[in-house]
Amino acid sequence: MGDVTLLLGGDVMTGRGVDAVLARPAPADLREPAVRDAREYVALAEAANGPVPKPAPPHRLWGDALGLLDAVAPDVRIVNLETAVTGRGTHDPTKGIHYRMHPANVSALTAARLDVCVLANNHCLDFGPVGLADTLDALAGAGVATAGAGPDATAAWRPAAVPLADHRLLVWSVAAPSSGVPPYWAATDDGPGVAYLPEVSAASAEALAARIAAEARPGDRVVVSVHWGTNWGYEVPPEHVAFAHRLVDAGVDVVHGHSSHHPRPVEVYRDRLVLYGCGDVVDDYEGISGYEKYRPELRLLWLPTLDRATGRLLRLRAVPVRMRRLRLERAGPDDARWFADLLGGFGAPFAGGFTVGPDGLLARDVSGGTGTPS
Repeated sequence: MGDVTLLLGGDVMTGRGVDAVLARPAPADLREPAVRDAREYVALAEAANGPVPKPAPPHRLWGDALGLLDAVAPDVRIVNLETAVTGRGTHDPTKGIHYRMHPANVSALTAARLDVCVLANNHCLDFGPVGLADTLDALAGAGVATAGAGPDATAAWRPAAVPLADHRLLVWSVAAPSSGVPPYWAATDDGPGVAYLPEVSAASAEALAARIAAEARPGDRVVVSVHWGTNWGYEVPPEHVAFAHRLVDAGVDVVHGHSSHHPRPVEVYRDRLVLYGCGDVVDDYEGISGYEKYRPELRLLWLPTLDRATGRLLRLRAVPVRMRRLRLERAGPDDARWFADLLGGFGAPFAGGFTVGPDGLLARDVSGGTGTPS
């Protein structure tokens, strides 16, 4: 039956300064304590690394990543879109940070040929139900599937379904309060919102596993995308590990975690991949100081290859890139080795053994069996 390679990216935050350099920016007004105009983030990036073209073509944002991904040719591309795609709506008054990109700039997403944008996160409703409706419409119109948010709970909890050669890849998207998702953003029977986990616990894992069992058919492969945890730091809470293990025990093939602005530890449990934090892919953080020890300008685009018949992890690679002048560039060999050393230094139960290949990609040998017994 062959195999399937996924692209799993973390947070894609195309609002604020990123949107401001595209062809048709959304309104630039912000409600942040120190920054009141999105264009100020462009100025910070330019002060740090040089001029940013304006207006920038939609593909520029992805830069070298496009060619690097084309060389690998992933079958399905999945990211966490942490931005409302709207020019309307009002700023959620309970939140201090808001992200939106104009729907006319949706080609900045399709330039990367994304298949699925997961939306259960702490920014998809920054501009209220109107902003969420516009986001869903814009992505549907662009041919990008979504999961994790919708006009009601039924839609929000429905997985994205991507056809494979013989079955489907099902992608569920859920969000936990630890990532900053307000409880009132939870979708209801008759109201819009996100697929919200009130807690990361055995009970919530069991409830999600029941949903998956009711939907998945024999042979379907399953990804659960989880927005959880804090923005900074490498600690993985024990409840996150237990939650991920329970999902894998229930038949989930990949747990795709995100929210942290930098990569967190990786685990291979029972021959299944668990990414506890993918880190950002796209943002406008250039020139912001205070977190240099995390090397936040560096990013990883994860490329797991699964056995299509069983879901077993066959190969694990990652493309190292860096953000510079609001554009992804290929990271150098020293940066790739820094990632390999970082990921190898967390200890059990997390995965080590990453190397840097001649192609510049991170890789981990998973031949001969991997993972932790149940």
